[in-house]
Amino acid sequence: MGQYFENVNLPSKIVEYTTNVFGVNFYFKTDNGVFSKDKLDFGTRVLLESLPLSELSGDILDLGCGYGAVSIILSKMIHANFDAVDVNRRALHLLEMNKKRNFAFDVNAFESDIYQNVIKKYDYIITNPPIRAGKKVIYDMLIGARCHLKNGGSLFFVMRKDQGAKSAMKDLEPFYKIDIINKKNGFFVIRCNLDWQLV
Repeated sequence: MGQYFENVNLPSKIVEYTTNVFGVNFYFKTDNGVFSKDKLDFGTRVLLESLPLSELSGDILDLGCGYGAVSIILSKMIHANFDAVDVNRRALHLLEMNKKRNFAFDVNAFESDIYQNVIKKYDYIITNPPIRAGKKVIYDMLIGARCHLKNGGSLFFVMRKDQGAKSAMKDLEPFYKIDIINKKNGFFVIRCNLDWQLV
C-alpha cells in the first residue's frame, strides 16, 4: 500500500514539542511527512484521556502509531507490554528517538502495513485511524482487529462524528459489542468488545 497519506518524500526537518497529559510532560520529536507534527492532535488527546487506565494491562497494540505518542504516554501511566506499528518508516525512526527522550524503553516498535507483520494477539488495540487514507484502510484496521484480539479483548478508537463515526459503529456491529465511552467537541471515543459468538 505504501504510506497511508503523509508525504514522506518531503525534506526532513526534525522539531520537538512539549505536551502535558495526565499531569506529566512529554517531549516528542516530529518531522515533515508525519501526522500532527506540530502538537498532540486533539483527537489523540481525547482518546488517551478517555481510556480506562485502571483496566488496561497485558498486551497492547498501538496501531498506526506514528511517532509514538499513544504508546509512549500510556507506557508511563500503566504497566503493560506495548507493541507499536506503522507503515511510515520516518515515523518509526522518530518513535525510537522519542522512546529515548521520554525514557519509554519498554515500547517495542516495528514496521507493519496494518496487521501485515503482526503475529500475536492482544488484550487491547488502540488507534486514531488515518481518515485521509480512505474507508478501506480504516475498515481494514477496525474490522481486522478482531483477528488480533484475545478472547474478551477490546479495540479503542477515536473518530469525528462528521468523518463517519456513527456509520462506522453501525458497520462494526456484526463484529463487536459497541460502546461510546466519550464524546467531546465532535469526537467519539468508541470501544469495541470482542465477542467470539460474533466472529
